[in-house]
Amino acid sequence: MATEGRGRRVALALGAGGARGLAHIGVIEVLEERGYQVAAVAGSSMGALIGGIHAAGQLAAYRDWVETLQRNDVLRLLDLTLGAPGLIRGERVIATLKELVGEHRIEALSIPFVAVATDLATQREVWFQHGPLFDAIRASIAIPMVFTPHVVNGRELVDGGLLAPLPLAATRAFHCDAVIAVDLSARGERPVPPPPAPLPEAEMFDDEPERRTSGWRQRVAAWFGVAAAPETGATASASAAGGGLSGLLDLMSRSMDTMQSQMTRLHLAQDPPDLVIRIPRESASFYEFWRARELRELGRRIAAEALDAWPG
Repeated sequence: MATEGRGRRVALALGAGGARGLAHIGVIEVLEERGYQVAAVAGSSMGALIGGIHAAGQLAAYRDWVETLQRNDVLRLLDLTLGAPGLIRGERVIATLKELVGEHRIEALSIPFVAVATDLATQREVWFQHGPLFDAIRASIAIPMVFTPHVVNGRELVDGGLLAPLPLAATRAFHCDAVIAVDLSARGERPVPPPPAPLPEAEMFDDEPERRTSGWRQRVAAWFGVAAAPETGATASASAAGGGLSGLLDLMSRSMDTMQSQMTRLHLAQDPPDLVIRIPRESASFYEFWRARELRELGRRIAAEALDAWPG
């Protein structure tokens, strides 16, 4: 029989996992439909982004926007950079989210919220419980080598998933009836995505000066399963454009998944929540944000199954 919330107050620990974090949207939807009150949220990386937007009361607006994105739309959000400690500056996507969600301070949100990042100098977790919401989100999503680190109060901060891929400890400051964790690193079967369609480079990059460095940008495009047209006008295949870089991104993705999966198991053993909702790590690569609708529906289905089986 389905477990009904009947107004029970729950704290959510939303895990890291890149695009798989879009499943968090479906989980939150099902919890609220079942009558649970999401009374507090702690998030790492994509969990911080979804959790912070939900705490700001703008999750439906974000859902409607992100589900319109195609591969080329995702690429246009990437402000690629050379000579910086990361491939993407992140300013363009954060500016887009600010326009969509609005500016907020964490301490003024309607739902208590904690975003977890990692301080590279001290090698410790940083918990954002006050200050600008998007400073916290930008720090928490700064995947090393992908996004440049975010500097806050002189501290160089990167992805919270490095130390806390499932931020259970941060939920213990909240006084709720139950803690529900959403783990994005569970084992399962991955759906086979459709093959990518070619996309002219001129459609991918709107900024002419940056587009002149086309060789490496074609390779970056191939990382995301999009074939960019070379300067000769011919269409290159994604595999040819990507070369060894495609394998490099895949290796980095699988390495992060391996690390976060192991750390998540340790955190769950040391500090078990009342319920774990497990999203398979094979369900999407961390950059596949154009699969938002599919991943939200996956989150809905798995959350419903977990709640049905939960005696709590």
